[in-house]
Amino acid sequence: MSVLPSTSGWRRHLHRLIQIAADGVLVVLAWYLAFAFRFDGGLQGVYRDMFFATLGVVIAIKLVVFVVARFYTKWWRFTSIRDLQAIVVAVIASTILITTVLSFWQPVHRLSGRAVPVPRGVLVLDFFMTLSLIGGARFLVRSLMERPSRLDLVARKGRRVLICGAGDAGNIMLREMQRSRVLGYMPVGIIDDDSRKAGLRVQGVRVLGTRAELPSILRDTAVDEVIIAMPSAPGSVRREITDACRAAGVNCKTLPGLPELISGEVTVRLLRDVSVEDLLGRAPVRIEFERVSRYLNGKSVLITGAGGSIGSELCRQVLRAGPAKLVMVDHAENNLFEIDRQVSGRGRVIPIIADVRDETVMERIIGEHRPSVIFHAAAYKHVPMMELNPLEAIANNAIATARLSDLADRYGVQRFCLISTDKAVEPKTVMGGSKALAERVVESHGTSDTRFAAVRFGNVLGSSGSVLPIFRKQIERGGPVTVTHAEMTRFFMTIPEAVQLVIAATGIADGGDIFVLDMGDPVRIIDLARRMIELSGHEPGRDIAIEVVGIRPGEKLHEELFGEEERPQPTASEFLRGCQLHRARGGRPRFQAYYDLPIAR
Repeated sequence: MSVLPSTSGWRRHLHRLIQIAADGVLVVLAWYLAFAFRFDGGLQGVYRDMFFATLGVVIAIKLVVFVVARFYTKWWRFTSIRDLQAIVVAVIASTILITTVLSFWQPVHRLSGRAVPVPRGVLVLDFFMTLSLIGGARFLVRSLMERPSRLDLVARKGRRVLICGAGDAGNIMLREMQRSRVLGYMPVGIIDDDSRKAGLRVQGVRVLGTRAELPSILRDTAVDEVIIAMPSAPGSVRREITDACRAAGVNCKTLPGLPELISGEVTVRLLRDVSVEDLLGRAPVRIEFERVSRYLNGKSVLITGAGGSIGSELCRQVLRAGPAKLVMVDHAENNLFEIDRQVSGRGRVIPIIADVRDETVMERIIGEHRPSVIFHAAAYKHVPMMELNPLEAIANNAIATARLSDLADRYGVQRFCLISTDKAVEPKTVMGGSKALAERVVESHGTSDTRFAAVRFGNVLGSSGSVLPIFRKQIERGGPVTVTHAEMTRFFMTIPEAVQLVIAATGIADGGDIFVLDMGDPVRIIDLARRMIELSGHEPGRDIAIEVVGIRPGEKLHEELFGEEERPQPTASEFLRGCQLHRARGGRPRFQAYYDLPIAR
């Protein structure tokens, strides 16, 4: 029984045949024009015979080279600069082959019987003609396909957008908006901080001015939406743009920052509303992820607390490095189920429900899977709850870390990283004291064959129990938004940033190191609350109230990243330049009264 080819298969082959036929016509035209220009349009006598005698050879060689160069596996409407480079290489190769063939074989003139060589000028002119026609035809098709029709302009009337940033990301945004008719975007202008670009056009769209001129541009230009296409822009720049948009009553969207873009390319589909994470005053961390995570490739990796905010992001990013297998351990079934569902199909993933405090179970897991790297993210972290349950805090955060560290040492784990917190510095709470004890455990293993490290950072925006989800729920209910003190400050970073630094620090640890990210200036919690209310479209104090409820027991007004006796030392890694990742050395955390807690081992 015969099987008929699918309709899509026939169409694909037909499309390729049409492309080959079109190139054949262009090759003939280029060869003819080369003769015409060389002989001032008079193609007569011996040279007319030479043209027809060599035409078949030229067509065959060029089309074979074009097929080998995979010209006909792509649509002309999607021709790129990389395709143009391939065209140049293919035309050069075909010209060399034609020159070589015509040097050994020369057409014989039918009247004189003599072999007549093809003039070199014809070969040179043919190279330029072929390059111009083959490349020009493709870019002409692309420009015609990307040119918006009148119907497109009508459909896009409701989506007039101004793009902030004329760099690579802005160019990609423009190209995709102009190419795709279903997106409904019509770029009407660009702004860029480089004043030299003012008045120039990028893909046909005019650069209207700089960021400083944005308020006046929004007043003078009918814009429905502003798009921030600057993934590397610091929060202060994004904040300035959103403030100008809010004052003008214009909607503002943004591309994610660099830490969020490590897993994908820039595309219009990534556009989202501006969030408070985008408005951090600090410039985003820039890490060569592929290089710093190379030590994970082909290794067995174990992550405790894999279902938590940090643990789940660790799982996603570790899988990008290509480990042999990833063992995810968590005692919360729901959380573990969610992260297992998210990463399913991205590698060999083994989810295990277990409590890190159970030394017997953890030894069985480590003995069976023999991890080369352990990321210890399992911890109790809610300060008020740990004040009410001090024994559980010490048992889970400190003692479990000590037991897991001993197991890592005993089973020859290559690297071990503890996720720590700035609350371990000069601790005044049970939670802070328990994490300080865990850091002490890491430092005590400094002479081990296993490279132990701890990464200490501030509050992670968006993690479970952080102020962001609390504030969001309060705003959704109509307020009030509660803060403990008007002057309270905290250091903040995003989850992708935190995880990238954990992976980077673990890769450069010598043993017993405490790594700390210098996160710039701390943020006032009350300012964060105001920003979130504004981003939700409300007016702080008028639409939604902010209430100061007082500091909770053990809570600090300001957190520190280093202890008084610690000496921060900038890292020297070539992969982490500009990241402000420090080693905290020389000091020991001072405790309040938690040494005297009766802990049963």
